This record gives sequence, C-alpha cells and structure tokens, in this order.
Amino acid sequence: MTAYTFGEPEYQISDIQSARAVILPLCYEHAVSYGVGTRSGPLHILEASTQLEMMDEETLLHWGEIGIHTLPPLHPSQDPDQAVAEMRQAAAAVLSKGKFLLSLGGDHAISIGPIAATAAMYPDIAVVQVDAHLDLRDRWNGSRCNHACVMRRVVEDMKLPAVQVGIRSFSSEEAAYLRKHGMKPYFAHEIPPNDLSWIQKIVDQLPERVYITIDVDGLDPSVMPGTGTPEPGGLQYRQLIRLIQAIGASRHVVAADIAELSKIEGSHVSEFTAARIAEKLLVYCVGCNS
Repeated sequence: MTAYTFGEPEYQISDIQSARAVILPLCYEHAVSYGVGTRSGPLHILEASTQLEMMDEETLLHWGEIGIHTLPPLHPSQDPDQAVAEMRQAAAAVLSKGKFLLSLGGDHAISIGPIAATAAMYPDIAVVQVDAHLDLRDRWNGSRCNHACVMRRVVEDMKLPAVQVGIRSFSSEEAAYLRKHGMKPYFAHEIPPNDLSWIQKIVDQLPERVYITIDVDGLDPSVMPGTGTPEPGGLQYRQLIRLIQAIGASRHVVAADIAELSKIEGSHVSEFTAARIAEKLLVYCVGCNS
C-alpha cells in the first residue's frame, strides 16, 4: 500500500498524538452533476504536496515543522448515508484528540460528516463556505447527502450559521430558500477585485470558532480548471488566501476541508494549487497560532 504524506515525507509526524494537524483523505464521489474524477482528488493533492517548497513565502514559516500527520485514505461506502456516517466517525476520532483536522475530498458531500463531527464537539461554530454554488438543495440525484445539498444539511439539519462566499450559480429552489430564510451570500459579482474590505465584513460576522469548507470551484477556472463544474467569474487565488489569513488571525479555525478537485490529465496546475491552499490553511490556522 502506498504511504501518502502531506508535504515531504521526512517531515511527516508518524505518531498522531504528537501532531498538531491531521490530514484526512476522503476518496468519495457519488452521483455528481457533471465532470467526474473527484474520488482520486485527495491522492493527487497529496502527491502534489510533496513537490511544494517547505517555506511559506508570506510568513517565512517552515510549514513542514508545524507537526502534520497524514491518515491513510478512507474509501467510504457508496451508500450516501453510510458514507456520511463513516466520514463523520473518522473526523470525530481526530477531533477528539484535540487536533486541527484538514479533510481532503472527494466531491463536496465529504464535508457533511466532518462538519457534523465538528459541530458535535463545538456547537458554537459557524461554517465559512467558499464555493461557486449555494449547495442548498434539499435533495439531488436521489439523496439528501449529495454534494449539492451540503449547506442545506448544515443550516437546516445542524442549525449552524453559515457565510457563503464566491457564489455565482444556483437553482430557483435555492433562491427561494435564500429569500425565505434571509440568507445573504457574498455573490462573486459583488466582490470587488481590488478591494479587500469585504473580508473584514465576513470576519466580523463570525463567532470565535469556525469551520472552513472550500469547494475549489469557488476559484475562477483560470486559477482552478480541474473541477467538475468550472464556473466563470470566481475568486482569484490571492483573494482566497487573504480570506484564510484574516479568519485564521482573529478566529479559532478548528477544522477545514478542500473538495471537488478533479485532475486534468497532462496538467498539474489544479492539484498543485489545491495543495498550496491546504498549506496556507495549515500556516494561517495552525502554524501562526503557536
């Protein structure tokens, strides 16, 4: 069996008890809407991570020394409800040890279990969702645990507050849900390209503890082409990093995930970018909070 690590293997913490951050690869894809390939997304991100330089250019932090343990890839059941239960259990095992959890997907349904596990431990959390889509459908492709239903489960079933960022694609059902519940996403077309004041507005809405879920299609396809539904008009890389930095600096990010990476054969751009975003989550949510 291949031993996967996040970052260069020599910096891997072999004992989870001694680690500060734990990477949980969730190789799950079921009934997706358009492009496929997210099941192997975590493995491509991990492989790309071994090619990253270990010094963070913004903080000059050697992020390999944060203390990272990478769990073996989990291949959940193809039954959506069972898969969510398995992923929740795996996430809870990490969180119960007091570790920062970074889950790598997989389609966006991978977020439901880890968010539920995090909320069970920290019921006062809010969820920050970076995404092209609202993911507020009640049911899609035969399941309430589909990738298009993630935030419906979060706000309706888990009763968690959520801030949605980069949104630019949604159904009439979801639009009606927004109006009924007074939800106000940060739509991509309303985010100014050269003004970061919107980031502080988001931070000001958040409680002390936060979960960050990043669907990579929240980024513009010019930055992140390798995803199942590459919607035009998304966030730029630096906008996302500044958001992560600001939240990490003033809030306690207890867990996060990155989902919907779908490798493009012959290109390494998307998985390398996703690995770099993962590194930034580790730096700004763990490493800078020593």
